[in-house]
Amino acid sequence: MVKVGIVGGTGYTGVELLRLLARHPQAEVVAITSRKEAGMPVADMFPNLRGHIHLKFCEPQDAGLENCDVVFFATPNGIAMQQARELLAAGVRVVDLAADFRIKDIAIWQKWYGMEHACPELVAEAVYGLPEVNRAAIQTARLVANPGCYPTAVQLGFLPLLEVGVVDASYLIADAKSGVSGAGRKAEVGALFAEAGDNFKAYAASGHRHLPEISQGLARYAGKPVGLTFVPHLTPLIRGIHATLYARLTDAADVQALFEARYANEPFVDVLPFGSHPETRSVRGANMCRIALHQPQGGATLVILSAIDNLVKGASGQAVQNMNIMFGLPETMGLELVGLLP
Repeated sequence: MVKVGIVGGTGYTGVELLRLLARHPQAEVVAITSRKEAGMPVADMFPNLRGHIHLKFCEPQDAGLENCDVVFFATPNGIAMQQARELLAAGVRVVDLAADFRIKDIAIWQKWYGMEHACPELVAEAVYGLPEVNRAAIQTARLVANPGCYPTAVQLGFLPLLEVGVVDASYLIADAKSGVSGAGRKAEVGALFAEAGDNFKAYAASGHRHLPEISQGLARYAGKPVGLTFVPHLTPLIRGIHATLYARLTDAADVQALFEARYANEPFVDVLPFGSHPETRSVRGANMCRIALHQPQGGATLVILSAIDNLVKGASGQAVQNMNIMFGLPETMGLELVGLLP
């Protein structure tokens, strides 16, 4: 049984971790921290967990995290880097759901996240937790940087094309839409129902902090720098990311066969028949990325549609997937979830 600790259990990724781990047959959540809510039963805050999680939130210093096998950080950016060194020294493995260890270039990270990195020496060691690429490295990792939600949807969509070099890597476009839960569980005017409901807008069009993370991954797959335009949008959904990706074909490859072959053995990537339209509701609550390809008018522009649940495959589900790999468990354990319809 894997003993699990969760730092920051009151946010959306925290409660999603609890939902998934509550039914995981080989994981036991032994500690959940929250300074603000210390002493409150978890089920009082999240009634969906009543009868499944019997713990109370506790102060981090009282949680006994050093006795866990793995600790998930479901915290804002800048928290995990303050505590990771001590936990790793105690033999605890760490999965960070924030961005503290995702970007290898410390200067770029500090520019986009606006703070000094507390443990840059661990960034080089951290394994980027996209299992479809780094499965072997994740198996032995002490520290896993769980990918962001937009980066997961975008990278899985472009990955097969860049690996074999059949598109112009200097001209890639990612037009992505997210539900409001992607902003986290906090009081913010833009996430209010009266603001986000019955509305649709782009944001951070001149530069979003997920851009360097995505570009770093795509450059690795292409073996050279890429030119990426990434524009996120906010939609009146609670959950879900839909990324519409554009690339110029430079080779007359059978792209459908290419995607099907690349993801044939990936349990959480579903390549739909050519010309399909994946919907966010088809992956809601599931650890799945659904992908479909289009080639409008048979031209040189390839359109890739990629849909995930931002809280599952885009965050907590992928984190549990990484935990399974790290501890030699079946990768799908606790994650064989069917999307919620309607």
